[in-house]
Amino acid sequence: MSARGGKKKTTKLSRSARAGVIFPVGRMMRYLRTGTHKYRIGMGAPVYMAAVIEYLAAEILELAGNAARDNKKGRITPRHIKLAVANDEELNQLLRGVTISSGGVLPRIQPELLSKKRGSKGKVDTQVTVPEKRVNRIKSIKKPSSKKSKGKPGRKPRVSLRPKNTENDKEAVANSTVEDGPGDGFTILSAKSLFLGQKLSLTESEISKIGTIKVEGIINPTNAEIDLKEGVGNALEKAGGREFLEAVKELRKTQGPLEVASVAVSQASGMAARFVIHCNIPQWGSEKCEDQLEKTVKNCLSAAEEKKLKSVAFPSLPAGRNGFPKQTAAQLILKAISNHFVSATTSSLKNIYFVLFDSESIGIYLQEMAKLDGK
Repeated sequence: MSARGGKKKTTKLSRSARAGVIFPVGRMMRYLRTGTHKYRIGMGAPVYMAAVIEYLAAEILELAGNAARDNKKGRITPRHIKLAVANDEELNQLLRGVTISSGGVLPRIQPELLSKKRGSKGKVDTQVTVPEKRVNRIKSIKKPSSKKSKGKPGRKPRVSLRPKNTENDKEAVANSTVEDGPGDGFTILSAKSLFLGQKLSLTESEISKIGTIKVEGIINPTNAEIDLKEGVGNALEKAGGREFLEAVKELRKTQGPLEVASVAVSQASGMAARFVIHCNIPQWGSEKCEDQLEKTVKNCLSAAEEKKLKSVAFPSLPAGRNGFPKQTAAQLILKAISNHFVSATTSSLKNIYFVLFDSESIGIYLQEMAKLDGK
C-alpha cells in the first residue's frame, strides 16, 4: 500500500485553547499539584482557576488603563494599578492585604497638615474681607455735613477719617458677610464652579461633626421610616438632641412613610444648620436604582431651593446598607447635580459641600470631579 493512504497529521491543541482561555491551564495544574499535594485535583479545577485569574487581570488592566488615560499617560504603571484597585470596592476588598511595589500611597491629606486659611477658603475662590473692627469703625463714622463749620479762625480744620473710595468699602463690607467655609473641623480638599456659578467643594471631616457644619441645609440619607439609627442620622440625633428627635417624630406622623427618592424637611434644632432634608435612598440592585438615585439628588436640591437655602451639605448618600458601589454612586450624584443646574434658570443655592469621612470615598470623588472638569 502506498503511504499516501495513511492518517493525516493533526496539530495538538493545548488545554488552554480547548478551554477558550489565554492563561496556561497546564501551568495552573502544576501549581495546584505543588501547593495542594495532599488532595485530589479534578480536571476542571485548573481550567476554572485560569479563567478566574484571566478575568481579574483583564478587569484590573481595564481600570488601570482608565486611570492612565485620566492622568494623560500612554503607559500603565504600578501607580495606575494601585489607583485602579483602590477605586473599585470589590477589588479593594479582595486585594486588601496586597502591597503593590512602586504603587505609592492613596491621595489623602491629613487635616492637621493643612493651614486653616487654606482649608476654609478652598483652592478656587479668594475673597478679600475687611476685619470686623474696621467694618464697625467704618459704620460708626458719621457722614460729613454739608454745612460749613463755625470753628475759630485760628483753628485747623478737622480731618475726616472716612476713606475716600466709598464704593470699595461697600464691596468689602458685603464680602465680609459671605460664608467663611463650613467651619472648624472641615477641610476643603478641592473645589470647582458649576454652570450657574455655584461652588462645589469636596470636604473631609469626621462623621460625628456633621451636625456642626456651617450650612443652611444638611442632607440625611435614610429609609422610608426616617430612621436615625445609623451613620449620618445617628450623628445628627446626637448633635440636635431631644428637640431634633421630636421634630423628626412629628415629621413621621405628618409625612408618613417616604417613597423611594422622595424627601421630607425638618427643622435642624440644636445645630448650626436651619433645616435637615431627609431622603429615602434606593437599594442597589432594585429596579431603576440608578435613575432613582439621580432623582433623589435632584429632589434634595429642589427642596433646598423651595426653602431659599444658600448652602447645603451632602454626605456620601448611599449608605452601607443600601449597597451602592462608591464609584457608581459618585458618578451618578455628580451627574445629577451638574444636570440640575444646567437645566435650571435660577437657583438660590450658592455653595454645595460634599462631606466625606473615609479615604476611599475621597479618592473616588477627587477622580470623578477631575473627570467632571474635563467634560
